[in-house]
Amino acid sequence: MAKMHPSASLYVGDLLPDVPEGHLYEVFSNVGNVASIRVCRDNITRRSLGYAYVNFHNAQDAERALDTLNNMPIKEKPCRIMWVNRDPTVRRSGVGNIFIKNLDPNFKHKELYDTFSDYGNILSVKVALDKSGNSKGYGFVHFDSAQNAQKAIDALNDTQLGTKKVYVGKFRSKKEHLKMIESSWTNVYVKDLAPEVTEAELKQKFAEACDNDASHITSCVIMTKADGASKGFGFVNYDNHTYAQKAVESLNGTIIKGKAIWCGRHQKKAERQQELKKRATQFRMSNISQYQGRNLYVKNLEDDVTQERFQQEFSAFGNILSCKLVINPQTGASRGFGFVCYSTPDEAARALSEMNGHQLPGCDKPLYVAYHEPAEVRRQKLAQLHMRPVYQQGWQPGGYPQNPQAYTSAPVMHRSPYPYQPGAPRRGGASGGAGRSSNPRGPRQNMNPRGHQQRQQQTPVQMQDPSIIHAVQMQPRLDQLTLEQLLQMKPNDQRQALGERLYRAIGKFQPEQGVCGKITGMLTYSSIPVEDLMLFYWMKIS
Repeated sequence: MAKMHPSASLYVGDLLPDVPEGHLYEVFSNVGNVASIRVCRDNITRRSLGYAYVNFHNAQDAERALDTLNNMPIKEKPCRIMWVNRDPTVRRSGVGNIFIKNLDPNFKHKELYDTFSDYGNILSVKVALDKSGNSKGYGFVHFDSAQNAQKAIDALNDTQLGTKKVYVGKFRSKKEHLKMIESSWTNVYVKDLAPEVTEAELKQKFAEACDNDASHITSCVIMTKADGASKGFGFVNYDNHTYAQKAVESLNGTIIKGKAIWCGRHQKKAERQQELKKRATQFRMSNISQYQGRNLYVKNLEDDVTQERFQQEFSAFGNILSCKLVINPQTGASRGFGFVCYSTPDEAARALSEMNGHQLPGCDKPLYVAYHEPAEVRRQKLAQLHMRPVYQQGWQPGGYPQNPQAYTSAPVMHRSPYPYQPGAPRRGGASGGAGRSSNPRGPRQNMNPRGHQQRQQQTPVQMQDPSIIHAVQMQPRLDQLTLEQLLQMKPNDQRQALGERLYRAIGKFQPEQGVCGKITGMLTYSSIPVEDLMLFYWMKIS
């Protein structure tokens, strides 16, 4: 029996995606009075994440559920239950957490729990599984104290569990594990070997790192193909970290059978990929800083513009270090953009000033020239742009009113330049558009066949008002709004943006303006969660 826990909340993991709250209620209500159940789901797809939280009215029922239902199959898959710990520092500290490797394939959560439960109160047990549900050969057991964890390590390390002898030790984070490996590694990876080099010759060469005493080399192997031919790389393992480090420092770049070899610490594939990615990022960022203010991006080029003409047009402004017109590899024609890098920032600034907006002879569109920005910087700017408030000082996106009763007026894409005075008649709707007529039964003007009002053309007065220009620039293009952009908005802004889209989408099926507005208002300002409104639009209407 587990020790009493002050909480009455349980974490239930390893659930199948089709397990709903109702099924979990049927299972857990048999052992106690359930207060609430929540299956955690993806915010966008609403697909189950494979775990849930079950809250009981008292801790005794939660404890009984943990003892009787843990590792019980739910829809033919054993579940994993543990207490909910609201303090993340307990989980992250690693105190009381142990790591077990070389596990028998038949050992799952239940077998591991039964084996380690004799040494103290267990908070959680987990065996790493692959996508098919088979054990990966290692797992974790988290005790409530470091003393109990140490008792389990002393008793079970290097003992037989099932068909295999297991290793049991303290859990280390990835950072701690890498730090330990860097100070204790013994395996050397060797590549660029000549095809005729044998394992005996490789071992003799690497024995130089340990004063020609080959007994310190525990293994030496050259990887071969199916026909026995060398693959050009191999591994040399020492019994001491000092010898392995000395071998890398002294033998890297030496000649064996007329070919210079490369050797270094053996790394796992994931570690190598992470290091290569880090190097590539550092190289890219160094190039960005090196050519900052000198590299230009040019677009709106015609398809028939050649590399020679492209470089000739920009060569008048200074010394060009590199000039690249991006070509479609299939057709060989220009893709309409390219890059020019100058030797000094002044030359780049002069080219930007002269060529931006300049129309080349025989071209239909003026050029767009700007300083080149890496993809990371552009993504950051776009994210900041979409996180801005979509309305300021009472201006609503697309002229969409906050009052659900006002949905009978059609959305308008601009704001009136005339300020509204209290007590004075309005010049249009909530955002300066053509609102409802004073006579609700009177004829409506500027209607399209679906009953929507036509957008009014902005007057020169409106376009000269800086606040109007800023508001129009702030207006998001709702036709191009994505789920990711929507999720970055505040909850109220999400409802406003969704309401704008819903109004247009519902208008396709219900062209009568008053009815369309009422339906939109009821949906947008109801108690329906924003996530469900998103799904309603993208799955049912869009």
